[in-house]
Amino acid sequence: MARAGGITNAVNVGIAVQADWENREFISNMSLNVRRLFEFLIQFEATTKSKLAALNEKLDVLERRLEVLEVQVSTASANPSVFS
Repeated sequence: MARAGGITNAVNVGIAVQADWENREFISNMSLNVRRLFEFLIQFEATTKSKLAALNEKLDVLERRLEVLEVQVSTASANPSVFS
């Protein structure tokens, strides 16, 4: 009878060890996926900042051109003889 209890105990230990390895593998996979997500977000932020900076520069150029055109229109409106 003592042997049967020993076998049961060994089986229980084996099951516990297997469950522990599965838990460790799960935690490792989750950690890896979180790390990948974090790296993606860092790269996404950098790319987004770069693209927004480029768009901001283009918008600045367009705003300066618009200001020049507004001055030209206001000058032409004040001096219609320029078009005669």
